[in-house]
Amino acid sequence: MNKVQLHQQLMTHLQQLLNNAKLAAKQAHEAATSEENIAEGRYDTLAIEAAYLAQGQSQRVIQCQADLDACINLSTSKSTIGEIGALIVLLDEQEQAKYLWICPVAGGMKLKWNQHTVLVITPQSPMGHALFNQQLDDQVAITIADKTQHYEILQII
Repeated sequence: MNKVQLHQQLMTHLQQLLNNAKLAAKQAHEAATSEENIAEGRYDTLAIEAAYLAQGQSQRVIQCQADLDACINLSTSKSTIGEIGALIVLLDEQEQAKYLWICPVAGGMKLKWNQHTVLVITPQSPMGHALFNQQLDDQVAITIADKTQHYEILQII
C-alpha cells in the first residue's frame, strides 16, 4: 500500500483551504476599506466590525499556510511504530477496521484511500496520543466522555 496518494489528497485539501482563506481575507479587507462602510454616526460600527473580520481572516490565512507547510515534507514511507506519518489500521471491539493517519495538523479531516475512509488525527488528540509509539498487535484503550473503547493495532503502514 502506498501513502503518496493520501499525501496528495491532504495537500490538495489544505491548498483549497488556504485559497478559500485568502479569498475571504481579501473580501474582508475590501469591506473594511470600502467607502460605503465609513461611519455616519457615533454608533455606526460597521467599519470597525469589518476591520476585525479582516484581521481574523488574515490570521486564518497565516494558520492555513502553516498547516500546508507542516505537511509538505510529511513522510510517505512505511512506518513500524505509531509516529507522525504512520497510517494505522485498528480493529475495534465490533471487529470493524478503522484507518487513521497521524499528521502534524488537519485533525478530523477525512480522506479516501482505496475503498477506505482515512481519518487524519494529530498526536495531540486522545487517539493520536494513545497510538503514538505503539507497535503492531498492541492493544490500545481510549476513554472519551467516560466511555472506554478498546482497539488492536492490525497494521502500521
